[in-house]
Amino acid sequence: MADAPRHLFGSGHTACAGCGQAIAARLVIDTAGVSTIVANSTGCLEVFSSKYPETAWGVPWIHSLFENSSAVASGIEAALKYLGTKDKINVICQAGDGGTADIGLQALSGMWERGHDVLSICYDNEAYENTGVQRSGLTPYGANTSTTPLGMRSTGNPRPKKPMIDIALAHGIPYVATSSAVYPQDIQRKVKKALSIKGPKYLQIHVPCPLGWRHESIKTLEVGRLAVDTGLYPLVEYELGKVTNVRKLTQIKPVEEYLKAQGRFKHLLSNPEEVKRVQDIANNNIEKFGLKVVISEKL
Repeated sequence: MADAPRHLFGSGHTACAGCGQAIAARLVIDTAGVSTIVANSTGCLEVFSSKYPETAWGVPWIHSLFENSSAVASGIEAALKYLGTKDKINVICQAGDGGTADIGLQALSGMWERGHDVLSICYDNEAYENTGVQRSGLTPYGANTSTTPLGMRSTGNPRPKKPMIDIALAHGIPYVATSSAVYPQDIQRKVKKALSIKGPKYLQIHVPCPLGWRHESIKTLEVGRLAVDTGLYPLVEYELGKVTNVRKLTQIKPVEEYLKAQGRFKHLLSNPEEVKRVQDIANNNIEKFGLKVVISEKL
């Protein structure tokens, strides 16, 4: 019997059971292949995959500061170009939502603006999960976090998710997409597509977090699918600034199904006005991206 293929992101790391980020990271690096160099910001993925003296990574992997994986990746890409080997090696910079949308946004913007041939991956678990579940720029509206706690004057996070897709598109980069850890083939296809394109690329992957979202570890896939099926996390793809692919929804589920599956939203269920606000966010996504399958599309 032939040996099972070796994963480039190995087992034995210390991620939580049901961690969506660990699922997505393995899919990304296995798809990118052994001829890849990764710059990884401080965060959950860095911590659970590289506890000294061990590492889960089967490719050259560099731990950067929280704010500068994009700058490190830029330097790697420039060095490879100088050596004449860039066409044979993929360069990936990756971070969580905090290291992408907040702390690392300046370096990321600079890398995009300069046009480096690097794939940027955002593992979007929607909070600073590693340091205590603090709110990030990609925390969804209404979520209960340690810095947006419930109270007499608070019903959770008061701000919507930062529009990172729009921000990436505003830089004029050639490829921008979203995906989810619960759709492996979608991640694989988009990573392959991104790496086939020269220049800066951005892929934002939704990665459920049982710890911070307060759902059972066994329900990671269920919760991730509900985010997509309600329209709260559209799976879309842009090339040269134009939409080229959208995951359509034949049956759109109400946001209550997503909210009730997680402890971070439990408080909203008794407040119809707040639930409506979340539903409005989903409805706006459905309209903006044309997520709903119409009858003519079924024929």
